[in-house]
Amino acid sequence: MTRRTLLLLGLTLAAAPALAQHAPPQQVGDIAVAHPWTRAAGQGGTGAGFLAISNRGAVADRLVGVATPAARVAELHTHIRDGEVMRMRPVPAIDLPAGQTVTLQPGGLHLMLIGLAQPLVQGQSVPVTLRFERAGEVTVQLQVQAAGARGPAH
Repeated sequence: MTRRTLLLLGLTLAAAPALAQHAPPQQVGDIAVAHPWTRAAGQGGTGAGFLAISNRGAVADRLVGVATPAARVAELHTHIRDGEVMRMRPVPAIDLPAGQTVTLQPGGLHLMLIGLAQPLVQGQSVPVTLRFERAGEVTVQLQVQAAGARGPAH
């Protein structure tokens, strides 16, 4: 390769994380998934995934599963109040009403990544496959933010 080609390739790879954060939503059927992100976390630990799911159709759907090669187990989770303590609990599905957007975010519904195969490093991405009851499957890239991030970088 020429020096110019190598330089262009290096610039493209360096810009990829920033470009991915402004990527259009991933779509499967009437479902669009936008702003997928996660926080940095250590190998063997637990991570969480956050994103917005829009059901652009006239019929309700449900998110019924999640999978990733980045963790031993991936689950759909929510936070519930148990007395004075907030606890995370798995849920069998997340309802997606027709014409509405459901946001998976810190302190609410989220994806749980248990037993991370390697560290989640800020600036990198993690593939997750979402399985919908009606629409099928779509794979998105969770963009890894800082450990204390409150939302996706823009």
